[in-house]
Amino acid sequence: MTGNAQQLIISGVGGQGILFITRLLAETAIAMGMPVLTSETHGMAQRGGIVVSHLKIGDYSSPLVRPGQADGLISLKGETVALHRHFIRPGGWSVANSVTAGTAQVTVDADAAALALGNPQAVNLIVLGRVLAVPGLLFCHRDEVERTLAVKLAAKPKLLEGALAALQAGGIDSTEISSC
Repeated sequence: MTGNAQQLIISGVGGQGILFITRLLAETAIAMGMPVLTSETHGMAQRGGIVVSHLKIGDYSSPLVRPGQADGLISLKGETVALHRHFIRPGGWSVANSVTAGTAQVTVDADAAALALGNPQAVNLIVLGRVLAVPGLLFCHRDEVERTLAVKLAAKPKLLEGALAALQAGGIDSTEISSC
């Protein structure tokens, strides 16, 4: 990754909060003064179908990440890693919500962690917390994402508390990863 420029794919199924994570990261980048482009396919979201979001941070002219160009893949459902791995560039990374590593380099059992928190909708933030726990993967740090969450959820303190707890839960195991 050159400077703070970064291309990401965020995938999963409808209802997992893929678009929320994309917006959260985009707003964090904007707050940091970086240009942002996003694009997503979510026509099947209401039916539990595959949702893919493209996020580019930096000076890019097109919002879509081309195959072999993504710096990283964030998968909210482990099964989507195999479907979207072709987007990752050589040396890129993948983090997935999964019990087993499969084709992802780093995993977190976000489903179990969300249930343990009593917040089944927190899977997305738990996976993001896992990504943020590995130094140097993202263009930002956890404290910057937490600031964005604080702004977004300022009028909803209970929701903010749950969101911050989910980020924390994802970052408990901060094992380093190797590149693809």
